[in-house]
Amino acid sequence: MDHAALYAERLKTPDQAAALIRSGARIAMGLGVSQPPALLKALAERAERGEVEDVNLYYLLSTAIAGDTVLRYELMDRIRPWSLFHSAVERRLEQRAFEEGRPSPVQFIPTGFQQSPRLLCDEVDVDTLVCTVSPMDADGFFSFGTNTDYAKPVSETARTIIVEVNPHMPRVYGDCTVHVSRVSGIVEHAAPLLAVPRAEPQPADLAIGRIIADLVEDGATLQMGIGALPNAVCDALKNHRDLGVHTEMLTPGLVELMQVGVANHTRKTLHPGVGVFAFSMGDQNTYDFLHENRGLEARPVSYVNDPAVIARNARMVSVNATLQIDLSGACCSEYLNGRQFTASGGQLDFVRGAYGSDGGKSIIACHATAARGSCSRIVARLDGPVTTPRNDVHIVVTEHGWANLKGRSTGERARALIALAAPEFRDGLTAEARRQGLI
Repeated sequence: MDHAALYAERLKTPDQAAALIRSGARIAMGLGVSQPPALLKALAERAERGEVEDVNLYYLLSTAIAGDTVLRYELMDRIRPWSLFHSAVERRLEQRAFEEGRPSPVQFIPTGFQQSPRLLCDEVDVDTLVCTVSPMDADGFFSFGTNTDYAKPVSETARTIIVEVNPHMPRVYGDCTVHVSRVSGIVEHAAPLLAVPRAEPQPADLAIGRIIADLVEDGATLQMGIGALPNAVCDALKNHRDLGVHTEMLTPGLVELMQVGVANHTRKTLHPGVGVFAFSMGDQNTYDFLHENRGLEARPVSYVNDPAVIARNARMVSVNATLQIDLSGACCSEYLNGRQFTASGGQLDFVRGAYGSDGGKSIIACHATAARGSCSRIVARLDGPVTTPRNDVHIVVTEHGWANLKGRSTGERARALIALAAPEFRDGLTAEARRQGLI
């Protein structure tokens, strides 16, 4: 049977496709932009009608697409969320349960991003994949577009694959496709991709951006996160030359560096001439730039975030944010106010990979204060789990400067970090360091 005939045979309405999902299913749902709106709406409606129950949904980074459909609070007795990375959706669900005196309806699974494909395929053994893809090409392949991450590995083991074909999803090159012969159901649905508004930088972001830019050499390969601070770093890099990209997340800031020719990948030692990423979230300019761009390749996160792979990029520079740093240098980047806020994501993957690179630098950045200056992000003790151990932390940056913690004793680290704290908190941190016998 030819590709077009296979496509026609498997083309279904959203409700018909959702009917392929049985009670008790273990589903991997696409991350972020790739969450399929028509299919998830149909699945939620089936659950609402009592036609399916005990559905287990595994995913990272849900958006309003899932939050308004399968992750509605009233469906939690039929669709069980298993989150590997919280967003505002899970935080709202947990807050409502807390207010009602109930246990959280969301099950959180601690894991690093690089391990998520193996976790989903081997440990959980998900049986179903649901995600958005680009239209099929002449050879019968759909591109995962913005989200290769864990979708590609899961597509190789899942017994049921249901794709939502969206003409707005960019066709991306790399190791990022699934063939129509592997697909069980196809839904066609044209909808604008979820856009993430550009966060406006604060003065602290601009100061941190300038400090980090001074630490980046021409010819370095970059990994950046999302938000105002990484965007400020990218803005401050626009006078650099011959930068490369190897990042789990392709952001608008990195795209802009490529568009102005600052990031051209020419001096990369791994995949020279090509920017490498696992997933993307951004604005329409980002998605337009991705479409059929031979200068970019999407690959599974099990490859992109492998520290040994990352380290093959000479002069690798990773820039990651954190919520708290203790006086020894340990970072908590995922826990806030006594609750899971996000997750570890790929932070430790890139911290270790960048430091393992020839001439590489791993940078942890944060504002010196939080809550409008009422509390310090540099603290005597962390309020949550360790995301990046003190053994791994290399360079720390706040708006007050930077410090290299490698090769420094705990006492030297404490003094260096106190100097990076906001001035009004330094005396208290110094007193606490003395109580701990650090200085």
